[in-house]
Amino acid sequence: MFAVFREALTALACSLHCMNSVTGWISPSRLHVNHCLRGDESDRDEEFCRQLCERLGIPFSSFRVDVKGFAKKNSLSDEEAARKLRYGVFAENSENKLIATAHNANDDLETVILNLARGSALKGMAGIPVKRGNIIRPLLAVSRQEIEDFLAERRQDFVTDSTNLSDDYTRNKIRHRIIPLLQEVNSSVIATSVRSISAMRSENEFIEDKTDEAERICRCGKTFTGLEDFHPVIRRRCIARLLSEEALPYSADRLATADNIAVNGGKLNISGNIYLVSDGHTLKLENIVKNADVQLLEKPLVIGENSIFPDIVLDCQIVECDGLKKFLSVHSLLTFYVLDYDKIVGRVVVRNRRFGDKIQLKGRNFTSSVKKLINENVPAGQRSELHFIEDSEGTVFAEKIGIAQRVAPDDRTKRYLIISVKKSDRSGSFDTKKE
Repeated sequence: MFAVFREALTALACSLHCMNSVTGWISPSRLHVNHCLRGDESDRDEEFCRQLCERLGIPFSSFRVDVKGFAKKNSLSDEEAARKLRYGVFAENSENKLIATAHNANDDLETVILNLARGSALKGMAGIPVKRGNIIRPLLAVSRQEIEDFLAERRQDFVTDSTNLSDDYTRNKIRHRIIPLLQEVNSSVIATSVRSISAMRSENEFIEDKTDEAERICRCGKTFTGLEDFHPVIRRRCIARLLSEEALPYSADRLATADNIAVNGGKLNISGNIYLVSDGHTLKLENIVKNADVQLLEKPLVIGENSIFPDIVLDCQIVECDGLKKFLSVHSLLTFYVLDYDKIVGRVVVRNRRFGDKIQLKGRNFTSSVKKLINENVPAGQRSELHFIEDSEGTVFAEKIGIAQRVAPDDRTKRYLIISVKKSDRSGSFDTKKE
Protein backbone atom coordinates (compact mmCIF):
# COMPACT_ATOMS: atom_id res chain seq x y z
CA MET A 1 0.00 0.00 0.00
CA PHE A 2 1.20 3.55 -0.71
CA ALA A 3 2.25 5.83 2.16
CA VAL A 4 -0.16 8.68 3.00
CA PHE A 5 1.85 11.48 1.46
CA ARG A 6 3.03 9.83 -1.71
CA GLU A 7 0.31 11.13 -3.95
CA ALA A 8 1.48 14.66 -3.15
CA LEU A 9 5.03 13.94 -4.33
CA THR A 10 4.22 13.54 -7.99
CA ALA A 11 6.56 16.30 -9.04
CA LEU A 12 9.39 14.96 -6.89
CA ALA A 13 9.60 11.20 -7.14
CA CYS A 14 6.43 9.20 -7.92
CA SER A 15 6.90 9.54 -11.64
CA LEU A 16 8.46 8.14 -14.74
CA HIS A 17 11.50 10.07 -15.92
CA CYS A 18 13.12 10.14 -19.33
CA MET A 19 16.59 11.73 -19.30
CA ASN A 20 18.06 13.15 -22.47
CA SER A 21 21.59 11.74 -22.65
CA VAL A 22 22.88 14.84 -24.45
CA THR A 23 21.28 17.77 -22.63
CA GLY A 24 20.80 16.10 -19.22
CA TRP A 25 17.25 17.48 -19.01
CA ILE A 26 14.69 15.37 -17.20
CA SER A 27 11.14 15.25 -18.52
CA PRO A 28 8.90 13.94 -15.73
CA SER A 29 5.56 12.24 -16.31
CA ARG A 30 3.19 10.62 -13.83
CA LEU A 31 2.15 6.97 -13.95
CA HIS A 32 -0.65 6.13 -11.53
CA VAL A 33 -1.76 2.55 -10.74
CA ASN A 34 -5.25 2.26 -9.31
CA HIS A 35 -5.50 -0.96 -7.31
CA CYS A 36 -9.29 -0.66 -7.15
CA LEU A 37 -9.29 -1.96 -3.57
CA ARG A 38 -11.04 0.94 -1.84
CA GLY A 39 -13.91 1.76 -4.20
CA ASP A 40 -14.64 5.48 -4.40
CA GLU A 41 -11.58 6.29 -2.33
CA SER A 42 -9.28 4.68 -4.92
CA ASP A 43 -10.94 6.76 -7.64
CA ARG A 44 -10.58 9.88 -5.48
CA ASP A 45 -6.82 9.31 -5.20
CA GLU A 46 -6.52 8.87 -8.95
CA GLU A 47 -8.44 12.10 -9.58
CA PHE A 48 -6.31 13.97 -7.00
CA CYS A 49 -3.17 12.93 -8.89
CA ARG A 50 -4.69 13.89 -12.22
CA GLN A 51 -5.58 17.39 -11.03
CA LEU A 52 -2.21 17.91 -9.35
CA CYS A 53 -0.39 16.92 -12.54
CA GLU A 54 -2.55 19.29 -14.60
CA ARG A 55 -1.69 22.15 -12.24
CA LEU A 56 2.03 21.33 -12.39
CA GLY A 57 2.02 20.69 -16.13
CA ILE A 58 3.12 17.06 -15.82
CA PRO A 59 1.84 14.45 -18.32
CA PHE A 60 -0.42 11.96 -16.52
CA SER A 61 -1.48 8.39 -17.30
CA SER A 62 -3.31 5.88 -15.14
CA PHE A 63 -3.94 2.13 -15.16
CA ARG A 64 -6.44 -0.02 -13.26
CA VAL A 65 -5.58 -3.51 -12.01
CA ASP A 66 -7.68 -6.29 -10.45
CA VAL A 67 -5.74 -7.00 -7.26
CA LYS A 68 -8.40 -9.21 -5.66
CA GLY A 69 -8.77 -11.42 -8.72
CA PHE A 70 -5.01 -11.73 -9.24
CA ALA A 71 -4.43 -12.52 -5.56
CA LYS A 72 -7.06 -15.29 -5.58
CA LYS A 73 -5.82 -16.81 -8.83
CA ASN A 74 -2.18 -16.90 -7.67
CA SER A 75 -2.73 -17.57 -3.92
CA LEU A 76 -1.16 -14.25 -2.89
CA SER A 77 -1.95 -11.68 -0.22
CA ASP A 78 -3.49 -8.43 -1.42
CA GLU A 79 -0.21 -6.67 -0.58
CA GLU A 80 1.92 -9.01 -2.67
CA ALA A 81 -0.58 -9.10 -5.54
CA ALA A 82 -0.74 -5.29 -5.63
CA ARG A 83 3.05 -5.05 -5.66
CA LYS A 84 3.41 -7.56 -8.52
CA LEU A 85 0.73 -5.88 -10.60
CA ARG A 86 2.08 -2.39 -9.87
CA TYR A 87 5.61 -3.25 -10.92
CA GLY A 88 4.26 -5.13 -13.91
CA VAL A 89 2.60 -1.92 -15.12
CA PHE A 90 5.84 -0.04 -14.48
CA ALA A 91 7.83 -2.54 -16.55
CA GLU A 92 5.40 -2.39 -19.46
CA ASN A 93 5.48 1.41 -19.61
CA SER A 94 9.08 2.34 -18.87
CA GLU A 95 11.20 1.46 -21.87
CA ASN A 96 14.23 3.80 -21.97
CA LYS A 97 12.93 5.52 -18.84
CA LEU A 98 13.69 5.64 -15.13
CA ILE A 99 10.99 4.98 -12.55
CA ALA A 100 11.36 7.05 -9.38
CA THR A 101 9.36 5.89 -6.38
CA ALA A 102 8.83 7.79 -3.12
CA HIS A 103 10.03 5.15 -0.67
CA ASN A 104 11.52 6.98 2.31
CA ALA A 105 13.63 6.29 5.40
CA ASN A 106 10.62 5.09 7.40
CA ASP A 107 9.71 2.61 4.67
CA ASP A 108 13.31 1.40 4.64
CA LEU A 109 13.38 0.74 8.40
CA GLU A 110 9.98 -0.99 8.24
CA THR A 111 11.32 -3.26 5.49
CA VAL A 112 14.42 -4.16 7.52
CA ILE A 113 12.29 -5.04 10.57
CA LEU A 114 9.95 -7.09 8.39
CA ASN A 115 12.89 -8.97 6.85
CA LEU A 116 14.42 -9.53 10.29
CA ALA A 117 11.16 -11.06 11.51
CA ARG A 118 11.13 -13.36 8.49
CA GLY A 119 14.68 -14.54 9.12
CA SER A 120 16.57 -12.65 6.42
CA ALA A 121 20.36 -12.43 6.18
CA LEU A 122 22.47 -9.36 5.31
CA LYS A 123 20.77 -8.84 1.96
CA GLY A 124 17.43 -8.32 3.71
CA MET A 125 19.05 -6.16 6.40
CA ALA A 126 20.33 -3.85 3.64
CA GLY A 127 16.74 -2.67 3.16
CA ILE A 128 15.20 -1.36 -0.04
CA PRO A 129 17.67 -1.10 -2.95
CA VAL A 130 18.48 2.48 -3.95
CA LYS A 131 18.47 1.30 -7.57
CA ARG A 132 17.23 -1.90 -9.14
CA GLY A 133 17.13 -2.05 -12.90
CA ASN A 134 15.50 1.15 -14.07
CA ILE A 135 13.82 1.78 -10.71
CA ILE A 136 15.39 4.48 -8.51
CA ARG A 137 14.44 5.59 -4.99
CA PRO A 138 15.86 9.07 -4.36
CA LEU A 139 14.13 9.66 -1.00
CA LEU A 140 15.43 6.68 1.02
CA ALA A 141 17.54 8.95 3.22
CA VAL A 142 14.62 11.33 3.91
CA SER A 143 12.20 10.65 6.78
CA ARG A 144 8.43 10.75 6.48
CA GLN A 145 8.33 13.64 8.94
CA GLU A 146 10.75 15.70 6.83
CA ILE A 147 8.57 15.15 3.77
CA GLU A 148 5.39 16.14 5.62
CA ASP A 149 7.14 19.25 6.96
CA PHE A 150 8.22 20.11 3.42
CA LEU A 151 4.62 19.83 2.20
CA ALA A 152 3.30 21.90 5.11
CA GLU A 153 5.74 24.74 4.37
CA ARG A 154 4.38 24.89 0.83
CA ARG A 155 0.76 24.42 1.90
CA GLN A 156 0.49 21.39 -0.34
CA ASP A 157 -2.37 19.14 0.68
CA PHE A 158 -2.39 15.38 0.23
CA VAL A 159 -4.77 12.45 0.34
CA THR A 160 -4.61 9.55 2.78
CA ASP A 161 -4.86 5.89 1.83
CA SER A 162 -7.18 4.52 4.53
CA THR A 163 -5.48 1.11 4.43
CA ASN A 164 -2.43 2.76 5.99
CA LEU A 165 -4.47 3.54 9.11
CA SER A 166 -5.47 -0.03 10.00
CA ASP A 167 -3.35 -2.88 11.33
CA ASP A 168 -4.76 -5.43 8.89
CA TYR A 169 -1.41 -5.50 7.08
CA THR A 170 1.87 -6.67 8.60
CA ARG A 171 3.77 -3.56 7.54
CA ASN A 172 1.19 -1.33 9.24
CA LYS A 173 1.67 -3.19 12.52
CA ILE A 174 5.38 -2.41 12.31
CA ARG A 175 4.62 1.21 11.41
CA HIS A 176 2.05 1.81 14.16
CA ARG A 177 3.42 -0.35 16.98
CA ILE A 178 7.08 -1.27 16.65
CA ILE A 179 8.53 1.97 15.25
CA PRO A 180 6.92 4.10 18.03
CA LEU A 181 8.40 1.74 20.65
CA LEU A 182 11.83 2.09 19.07
CA GLN A 183 11.44 5.86 19.11
CA GLU A 184 10.84 5.66 22.86
CA VAL A 185 14.25 4.02 23.16
CA ASN A 186 15.88 6.41 20.68
CA SER A 187 13.93 9.42 19.42
CA SER A 188 16.33 9.65 16.46
CA VAL A 189 15.90 6.01 15.44
CA ILE A 190 14.89 6.93 11.86
CA ALA A 191 18.01 9.05 11.35
CA THR A 192 20.31 6.45 12.90
CA SER A 193 18.69 3.70 10.87
CA VAL A 194 19.59 5.60 7.69
CA ARG A 195 23.26 5.40 8.63
CA SER A 196 23.09 1.76 9.75
CA ILE A 197 21.17 0.59 6.69
CA SER A 198 23.52 2.55 4.44
CA ALA A 199 26.51 0.72 5.99
CA MET A 200 24.83 -2.67 5.55
CA ARG A 201 23.86 -1.75 2.00
CA SER A 202 27.49 -0.89 1.26
CA GLU A 203 28.71 -4.20 2.72
CA ASN A 204 26.04 -6.06 0.75
CA GLU A 205 27.21 -4.34 -2.45
CA PHE A 206 30.75 -5.54 -1.71
CA ILE A 207 29.50 -9.12 -1.35
CA GLU A 208 27.48 -8.79 -4.55
CA ASP A 209 30.62 -7.62 -6.39
CA LYS A 210 32.52 -10.66 -5.08
CA THR A 211 29.60 -12.87 -6.14
CA ASP A 212 29.80 -11.37 -9.65
CA GLU A 213 33.50 -12.24 -9.68
CA ALA A 214 32.84 -15.82 -8.56
CA GLU A 215 30.24 -16.26 -11.29
CA ARG A 216 32.62 -14.97 -13.95
CA ILE A 217 35.26 -17.48 -12.84
CA CYS A 218 33.16 -20.52 -11.96
CA ARG A 219 29.82 -20.43 -13.72
CA CYS A 220 28.84 -21.84 -17.08
CA GLY A 221 25.06 -21.98 -17.53
CA LYS A 222 23.65 -24.08 -14.68
CA THR A 223 27.07 -25.38 -13.61
CA PHE A 224 29.68 -24.06 -11.17
CA THR A 225 33.24 -25.39 -11.22
CA GLY A 226 35.71 -24.45 -8.49
CA LEU A 227 33.16 -22.73 -6.28
CA GLU A 228 34.70 -24.44 -3.24
CA ASP A 229 37.62 -21.98 -3.44
CA PHE A 230 35.37 -19.08 -2.40
CA HIS A 231 34.04 -18.01 0.99
CA PRO A 232 30.78 -19.74 2.07
CA VAL A 233 28.89 -16.42 1.87
CA ILE A 234 29.87 -16.05 -1.79
CA ARG A 235 29.08 -19.68 -2.57
CA ARG A 236 25.58 -19.34 -1.12
CA ARG A 237 24.93 -16.12 -3.02
CA CYS A 238 25.93 -17.84 -6.26
CA ILE A 239 23.62 -20.78 -5.57
CA ALA A 240 20.77 -18.43 -4.57
CA ARG A 241 21.14 -16.52 -7.85
CA LEU A 242 20.98 -19.73 -9.87
CA LEU A 243 17.87 -20.94 -8.07
CA SER A 244 16.22 -17.51 -8.37
CA GLU A 245 16.87 -17.39 -12.11
CA GLU A 246 15.22 -20.78 -12.48
CA ALA A 247 12.27 -19.67 -10.27
CA LEU A 248 13.08 -22.44 -7.79
CA PRO A 249 12.33 -22.21 -4.05
CA TYR A 250 15.02 -21.95 -1.40
CA SER A 251 15.54 -20.93 2.22
CA ALA A 252 18.53 -20.19 4.43
CA ASP A 253 18.56 -23.84 5.56
CA ARG A 254 18.34 -25.08 1.98
CA LEU A 255 21.24 -22.82 0.94
CA ALA A 256 23.32 -24.12 3.86
CA THR A 257 22.70 -27.71 2.71
CA ALA A 258 23.47 -26.80 -0.90
CA ASP A 259 26.70 -25.14 0.21
CA ASN A 260 27.69 -28.30 2.10
CA ILE A 261 27.30 -30.54 -0.95
CA ALA A 262 29.08 -27.96 -3.13
CA VAL A 263 32.18 -28.57 -1.01
CA ASN A 264 31.76 -32.18 0.09
CA GLY A 265 29.73 -33.69 -2.74
CA GLY A 266 26.19 -35.00 -2.71
CA LYS A 267 22.74 -34.51 -4.18
CA LEU A 268 19.96 -32.20 -3.01
CA ASN A 269 16.39 -32.27 -4.28
CA ILE A 270 15.19 -28.74 -4.99
CA SER A 271 11.79 -29.32 -6.58
CA GLY A 272 10.25 -32.27 -8.43
CA ASN A 273 12.97 -33.89 -10.55
CA ILE A 274 15.31 -30.89 -10.17
CA TYR A 275 18.46 -31.57 -8.12
CA LEU A 276 21.69 -29.85 -7.20
CA VAL A 277 24.41 -32.43 -7.78
CA SER A 278 28.07 -32.05 -6.76
CA ASP A 279 31.25 -34.13 -6.68
CA GLY A 280 32.91 -31.58 -4.39
CA HIS A 281 34.35 -29.58 -7.30
CA THR A 282 31.58 -29.24 -9.89
CA LEU A 283 28.06 -28.27 -8.83
CA LYS A 284 25.24 -28.70 -11.35
CA LEU A 285 21.51 -28.06 -11.43
CA GLU A 286 20.11 -31.14 -13.14
CA ASN A 287 16.81 -32.72 -14.11
CA ILE A 288 17.32 -36.29 -12.87
CA VAL A 289 15.14 -39.04 -14.32
CA LYS A 290 13.56 -41.40 -11.81
CA ASN A 291 15.00 -44.91 -11.44
CA ALA A 292 12.08 -46.45 -13.29
CA ASP A 293 13.20 -44.65 -16.44
CA VAL A 294 16.92 -45.50 -16.15
CA GLN A 295 18.29 -47.98 -18.72
CA LEU A 296 19.04 -51.39 -17.21
CA LEU A 297 22.52 -52.65 -18.10
CA GLU A 298 23.55 -56.29 -17.53
CA LYS A 299 26.04 -58.83 -18.91
CA PRO A 300 27.23 -62.27 -17.77
CA LEU A 301 30.39 -61.85 -15.70
CA VAL A 302 33.56 -63.08 -17.41
CA ILE A 303 37.03 -63.59 -15.98
CA GLY A 304 38.97 -60.74 -17.51
CA GLU A 305 37.55 -57.43 -18.67
CA ASN A 306 33.83 -56.61 -18.33
CA SER A 307 32.35 -53.43 -19.77
CA ILE A 308 28.82 -52.07 -19.38
CA PHE A 309 29.71 -48.32 -19.26
CA PRO A 310 31.65 -46.39 -21.93
CA ASP A 311 35.38 -45.99 -21.16
CA ILE A 312 35.16 -48.07 -17.94
CA VAL A 313 36.25 -51.67 -17.44
CA LEU A 314 35.55 -53.97 -14.49
CA ASP A 315 38.55 -56.32 -14.38
CA CYS A 316 38.07 -59.71 -12.68
CA GLN A 317 40.92 -62.15 -12.00
CA ILE A 318 41.02 -65.48 -10.15
CA VAL A 319 44.05 -65.96 -7.91
CA GLU A 320 44.93 -69.17 -6.08
CA CYS A 321 45.42 -68.92 -2.32
CA ASP A 322 49.18 -69.29 -2.43
CA GLY A 323 49.48 -66.55 -5.05
CA LEU A 324 47.46 -63.83 -3.29
CA LYS A 325 50.34 -62.23 -1.39
CA LYS A 326 52.48 -62.10 -4.51
CA PHE A 327 49.60 -60.60 -6.54
CA LEU A 328 48.86 -57.90 -3.96
CA SER A 329 52.57 -57.13 -3.58
CA VAL A 330 53.02 -56.56 -7.30
CA HIS A 331 49.93 -54.33 -7.37
CA SER A 332 50.45 -52.67 -3.98
CA LEU A 333 49.60 -49.17 -5.21
CA LEU A 334 46.20 -50.19 -6.52
CA THR A 335 42.89 -50.89 -4.81
CA PHE A 336 41.08 -54.21 -5.21
CA TYR A 337 37.99 -55.92 -3.91
CA VAL A 338 38.70 -59.52 -2.82
CA LEU A 339 35.97 -62.20 -2.71
CA ASP A 340 35.95 -65.95 -2.10
CA TYR A 341 35.24 -67.15 -5.64
CA ASP A 342 33.91 -70.53 -4.55
CA LYS A 343 31.20 -68.97 -2.36
CA ILE A 344 29.52 -67.36 -5.39
CA VAL A 345 26.35 -69.29 -6.28
CA GLY A 346 24.88 -70.05 -9.70
CA ARG A 347 24.55 -67.53 -12.52
CA VAL A 348 26.74 -64.45 -12.11
CA VAL A 349 26.17 -61.08 -13.85
CA VAL A 350 27.73 -57.63 -13.80
CA ARG A 351 25.11 -54.89 -13.93
CA ASN A 352 24.29 -51.32 -12.97
CA ARG A 353 22.27 -50.25 -9.97
CA ARG A 354 18.66 -51.42 -9.49
CA PHE A 355 15.84 -49.87 -7.54
CA GLY A 356 15.53 -51.63 -4.19
CA ASP A 357 19.06 -53.08 -4.14
CA LYS A 358 20.17 -54.36 -0.72
CA ILE A 359 23.36 -55.91 0.61
CA GLN A 360 24.70 -57.34 3.88
CA LEU A 361 28.22 -55.95 3.88
CA LYS A 362 31.26 -57.84 5.10
CA GLY A 363 31.58 -57.62 8.88
CA ARG A 364 27.93 -56.68 9.46
CA ASN A 365 25.06 -58.78 10.78
CA PHE A 366 22.33 -56.73 9.10
CA THR A 367 21.19 -55.90 5.59
CA SER A 368 21.43 -52.30 4.32
CA SER A 369 19.73 -50.35 1.56
CA VAL A 370 22.17 -49.73 -1.29
CA LYS A 371 20.57 -46.33 -1.85
CA LYS A 372 21.36 -45.31 1.72
CA LEU A 373 24.93 -46.57 1.47
CA ILE A 374 25.48 -44.71 -1.79
CA ASN A 375 24.10 -41.47 -0.38
CA GLU A 376 26.47 -41.79 2.58
CA ASN A 377 29.62 -42.85 0.72
CA VAL A 378 29.55 -41.93 -2.96
CA PRO A 379 29.72 -38.38 -4.42
CA ALA A 380 26.64 -37.61 -6.52
CA GLY A 381 28.59 -37.23 -9.75
CA GLN A 382 29.92 -40.82 -9.51
CA ARG A 383 26.67 -42.65 -8.75
CA SER A 384 25.39 -43.26 -12.27
CA GLU A 385 28.26 -45.57 -13.31
CA LEU A 386 28.67 -47.94 -10.37
CA HIS A 387 29.20 -51.66 -10.99
CA PHE A 388 27.33 -54.40 -9.17
CA ILE A 389 27.89 -58.16 -9.28
CA GLU A 390 24.97 -60.44 -8.56
CA ASP A 391 24.75 -64.21 -8.25
CA SER A 392 21.68 -66.42 -7.90
CA GLU A 393 21.19 -65.37 -4.27
CA GLY A 394 21.63 -61.61 -4.62
CA THR A 395 24.22 -58.84 -4.66
CA VAL A 396 27.76 -59.89 -3.79
CA PHE A 397 29.67 -56.76 -4.85
CA ALA A 398 28.82 -53.05 -4.94
CA GLU A 399 31.48 -50.69 -6.29
CA LYS A 400 32.72 -48.06 -3.78
CA ILE A 401 30.63 -49.76 -1.08
CA GLY A 402 32.06 -53.25 -0.57
CA ILE A 403 31.38 -56.99 -0.75
CA ALA A 404 28.71 -59.18 0.81
CA GLN A 405 29.44 -60.98 4.06
CA ARG A 406 28.52 -64.35 2.54
CA VAL A 407 31.34 -64.16 -0.05
CA ALA A 408 33.99 -62.76 2.29
CA PRO A 409 37.27 -64.74 2.27
CA ASP A 410 38.16 -66.81 5.36
CA ASP A 411 40.73 -69.42 6.44
CA ARG A 412 39.23 -72.04 4.08
CA THR A 413 39.35 -69.86 0.97
CA LYS A 414 41.21 -71.52 -1.92
CA ARG A 415 40.43 -69.20 -4.84
CA TYR A 416 40.07 -65.44 -4.66
CA LEU A 417 38.14 -63.26 -7.11
CA ILE A 418 40.11 -60.02 -7.42
CA ILE A 419 38.05 -57.08 -8.77
CA SER A 420 39.37 -53.70 -9.89
CA VAL A 421 37.88 -50.81 -11.88
CA LYS A 422 39.78 -49.27 -14.79
CA LYS A 423 38.84 -45.91 -16.28
CA SER A 424 39.96 -44.74 -19.71
CA ASP A 425 41.96 -41.54 -20.11
CA ARG A 426 40.10 -41.09 -23.44
CA SER A 427 43.28 -41.88 -25.37
CA GLY A 428 42.61 -45.61 -25.52
CA SER A 429 44.65 -46.65 -22.50
CA PHE A 430 43.22 -47.59 -19.11
CA ASP A 431 44.41 -46.80 -15.59
CA THR A 432 43.37 -48.52 -12.39
CA LYS A 433 42.81 -45.75 -9.86
CA LYS A 434 43.29 -46.11 -6.15
CA GLU A 435 39.90 -45.38 -4.58
